[in-house]
Amino acid sequence: MDVSMSGVLGDIGIWGFVGLVTGYAIKKLLKIVAVLIGAYIASLFWLQSKGVITINTQKLYNLTGNLANQGISLGQKIMGMLPGTGAFVAGFYVGFKKG
Repeated sequence: MDVSMSGVLGDIGIWGFVGLVTGYAIKKLLKIVAVLIGAYIASLFWLQSKGVITINTQKLYNLTGNLANQGISLGQKIMGMLPGTGAFVAGFYVGFKKG
C-alpha cells in the first residue's frame, strides 16, 4: 500500500484553510447579528420608556431563550453535516478565535 504524503498534506491543508475561513466568517456574522438584536431590543425598551408601547418582559425573555436554544441546535446540525476531519475542526477553531 503506497500512500502519497503530498496528497495527504494537500487534503489537510485544504480542509484546514476551509475551516479557518468558515470559523472566521461565522464569528464575524455572529457579532453583526448580536449587535442588530441588541439594538432592536434597546429600541423596544426606549419606546416603552416613552410610553409608545408596552412590553411583556417575561414573554420577551422566554422568546430570547427559545431562540438561543434553536440557534445552538442549528449549529450542532450544521457541524454534523460538515466533514468531520481533524484539520477542518482545528482550522475552524483557529478562525473562530482570530475572528
